[in-house]
Amino acid sequence: MPATPPPSAQDRIPSTPERIEDVDVSTEMQGSFLEYAYSVIYSRALPDARDGLKPVQRRILFQMADMGLRPDRGHVKSARVVGEVMGKLHPHGDAPIYDALVRLAQPFSLRVPLVDGHGNFGSLDDGPAAPRYTEARLAPPALALTENLDEDVVDFIPNYDGQFQQPEVLPAAFPNLLVNGTTGIAVGMATNMAPHNLIEVVAAAVHLLDHPDASVEELMEFVPGPDLPSGGIIVGLDGIKDAYTNGRGSFRTRAKVAVESLGPRRTGLVVTELPYLVGPERIVEKIKDAVNAKKLQGIADVTDLTDRHHGLRLVIGIKTGFDPQAVLEHLYRLTPLEDSFSINNVALVEGQPQTLGLKELLRVYLDHRLSVVTRRSQYRLARRKDRLHLVEGLLIAILDIDEVIQVIRSSDDGEAARARLREVFDLSEPQAEYILELRLRRLTKFSRIELETERDNLTAEIAELERLLGSEVLLRAQVARELDAAAETYGTPRRTLLLNGGPVAPRSRSAAAAADLQIADAPCRVFLSATGRMVRAELTADAPGGGVVPPTRRSKHDAIRSAVDGTTRGDLGAVTSAGRLVRFTPVDLPSVPGNSVQLAAGTRADQYLGLASGEHVVAIVPLVDSPTVALGTAQGVVKRVAAGEIAGKHDIEIIALKDGDRVVGAAPAPDGAELVFIASDAQLLRFDASAVRPQGRAAGGMAGIRLSDGAEVIAFDVVGATAFDAVVVTVAGSTTAIAGTDAGSAKVSAFTEFPAKGRATGGVRAQRLLRGEDALVLAWVGSDPRAVGADGATRALPESGAKRDASGSPLDGVIGALGSSVR
Repeated sequence: MPATPPPSAQDRIPSTPERIEDVDVSTEMQGSFLEYAYSVIYSRALPDARDGLKPVQRRILFQMADMGLRPDRGHVKSARVVGEVMGKLHPHGDAPIYDALVRLAQPFSLRVPLVDGHGNFGSLDDGPAAPRYTEARLAPPALALTENLDEDVVDFIPNYDGQFQQPEVLPAAFPNLLVNGTTGIAVGMATNMAPHNLIEVVAAAVHLLDHPDASVEELMEFVPGPDLPSGGIIVGLDGIKDAYTNGRGSFRTRAKVAVESLGPRRTGLVVTELPYLVGPERIVEKIKDAVNAKKLQGIADVTDLTDRHHGLRLVIGIKTGFDPQAVLEHLYRLTPLEDSFSINNVALVEGQPQTLGLKELLRVYLDHRLSVVTRRSQYRLARRKDRLHLVEGLLIAILDIDEVIQVIRSSDDGEAARARLREVFDLSEPQAEYILELRLRRLTKFSRIELETERDNLTAEIAELERLLGSEVLLRAQVARELDAAAETYGTPRRTLLLNGGPVAPRSRSAAAAADLQIADAPCRVFLSATGRMVRAELTADAPGGGVVPPTRRSKHDAIRSAVDGTTRGDLGAVTSAGRLVRFTPVDLPSVPGNSVQLAAGTRADQYLGLASGEHVVAIVPLVDSPTVALGTAQGVVKRVAAGEIAGKHDIEIIALKDGDRVVGAAPAPDGAELVFIASDAQLLRFDASAVRPQGRAAGGMAGIRLSDGAEVIAFDVVGATAFDAVVVTVAGSTTAIAGTDAGSAKVSAFTEFPAKGRATGGVRAQRLLRGEDALVLAWVGSDPRAVGADGATRALPESGAKRDASGSPLDGVIGALGSSVR
């Protein structure tokens, strides 16, 4: 009989009824796509408008803070940070987490980096090393984003599996979204935001806090444009204004290029700053492609001298016979030396993606900070009330400690002791429990004094917190103080130069040579404001004599220190406090119409000229016809520089200063003009310029005014022979007061009130000091005076006509600088 075959595997599987569902493919795909789109928009690609962070960035900073990776501690492997974030908070791969960590540490990507990276975190042309080779810890600014998380300032939400808690948003002590910008591509939408200067953004936020109805134009006086980490030059501000108004716009950025001598009869273009996120290797490659394609002529060679010690330095050699400026215009047209940046301010507001302008971005952030400060104050108030309650109970126990001990000893157990303490001494449950936990060493006389002091301090802190929470004005003031503190701690000077107007190289696919884009060498007038800004104004025939029409509305920085006529491509000289004359051309200065000069659009003179730290421009002078220039120093030295010593020189020292001395003023001074010194001891000296013979640039000058002990010159001016309406403005104050707190007093007197004296004498008294005043802090001589505050805003001056030795009139606000009106 044949053997029975074993059962097959299919026969061994128990039979079950089939379950098949019919699903509409289009419906299924629509639902899946919507879920995917929702996840990308809300959980990955778009930042929150409150702290400016995407979820992965927020989780990295929070986890690093939870790991204790503070700036004062050592770095740890980046792989460890990535693993902690991925395992506890971020349900995605390690690659995107590490990419986000790297960007937070790159100084060329973020204006204020939030991670302190150690190792190769990449460059504009190369990627970073693997996470096992790099190390990281929090940068100091990141502490400002994560501070007070333990004080219930924000809501916490569960992580992806409910085992851990993470903040829904960070407290963010500064407007990170505007300061660092962001980029992200979601489903159906994208965001691209430019970095800004922290100091400027905070100033705008504080202004909006004080003036909720402020317009975009008013906010742009504080935030004139982006401040890119790589520096460079932004050409044209119209697109920026569009972005600040409606959230969308664009602007063009240019590299910072200087024409320098590379050797005998050889010049070149030296690039020291590039457009945002453009690397030098990309520039070199594009130049080579354009030269090989016969689209670009005049290039001899390109050398990349960039290193970690000297920063970016790209040298482009120019062939003999080619105009460097014309070659530069072709480079702007054909290479990324000129690039564009499109702004699309899309961020999450209350969980919804919105396109926001500058005012809306600041308002969302300020509402968040007001909420953070309110919740923090409520938390601290509750903690201090709880502690005060315990301290009061402990004081009751210490005052009658013998009876307390007797009650405890006579009780059967802890619960009975707690109940009897509450009954005998009228204590609450927490107070009785706290007394039972009391250590014997707290029963000393000194401990009682400590507790009474702590009680008084807690009472005062509770009253202060209740006052803060009960006043919207005080709450806003607290937010403003914290913003100012963050700006002072983490803010840095502006890097990107803003040019309102100027040529923009056309983008053409044609291989033909570009048109001549050079600015015409037209007459112009260059202004140096009393706050150190320079601007170029076109001369217009609308004003008398073809000059400049004063602005119809006064704006910030309108006080003029110097005004010189010249041409757009002509040379002018800037006299610095270090006794140098720096030759420059105003072609790249911000240009404003001559019929509406607004100096707030100007650029900082020290930044434009590349001066050393602590050196500033005191005057600009013409170089045409080689004028004689007079200088006055803080130690009372006067000098007139011979005309031939200035002609043809580029960057020269025009006075040999003594140690500790500095130039306080300079101006052209022909024979017949008068030189004026004003000292801090309220003495004024005027004498004829002819009393100072012209000297060579190596000379150290001669005695100008005799100073008393401890006094120094605070102003030096030149008054022309025809300046019949000149006045003297003096501001007195206290040198011991904190800067910006004492407005002092001011006086305006006719210049003719002061008699002329001989050179090297002490002069005459210029103002009688009031009680509390010990010196003159500011002074100025000229026509049509104007005063501005430290922020450039106009300040009111007393009426003219005071006697020369009269006392001043009290001022309503602190004056930061003096000058004349635009003319």
